[in-house]
Amino acid sequence: MAADSAGTHQAPAGAKPSARERLLSAANELFYAEGVQTVGIDRIIERAGVAKASLYNTFGSKDELVHAYLRSRHAGTSARILAFLERYETPRARLLGVFDALSESFMGPGYRGCAFIAASAEAEAGSSTEQASNDYRAWVRTLFTDLARQAGVPDPQTLGRRLHLLYDGCAVSVRMDADPEAAAAARATAEVLLDAALSAAPGRAAVD
Repeated sequence: MAADSAGTHQAPAGAKPSARERLLSAANELFYAEGVQTVGIDRIIERAGVAKASLYNTFGSKDELVHAYLRSRHAGTSARILAFLERYETPRARLLGVFDALSESFMGPGYRGCAFIAASAEAEAGSSTEQASNDYRAWVRTLFTDLARQAGVPDPQTLGRRLHLLYDGCAVSVRMDADPEAAAAARATAEVLLDAALSAAPGRAAVD
């Protein structure tokens, strides 16, 4: 779940950013760098350069701003991964390419791990923050499952779950162990798991 990128909330070229766009930009920068609980609304307002009333008129509360921040990161990350996978020609290559996309995100400036893991660790059960994090996790799991099915795996749900665990562990390793080879190791392991899953169905091979 961790190849998350900055959200897509920039104004068109030449247009002045709206209060909403400025608040989301400030939230993305500060929440990701320092944590959603550490950063208060006064800092968000100051960074965004808007009146306090603008935050409440636009989002209603800090919790809703956090929710919007996570939805924005979800949109940005999913769009980036799907665009990245367009370079691959086969389902097998696309499935393994998810780990290449993950590796690329690690090389981005200011990478501090998965925004969704960080935010959910601070969230209350049943909160909108937890829901936004769960939605992102569901998207990643579904992506792996769908790609496994397209590659001809007879039990795509099981492989999707295993690859999702690899995906999460890879991001944690990069963040906590500073391991630059984590994505390559995860990709190699994913290939082994994919081949094992395909061999479980005699006479079936990866769909090219």
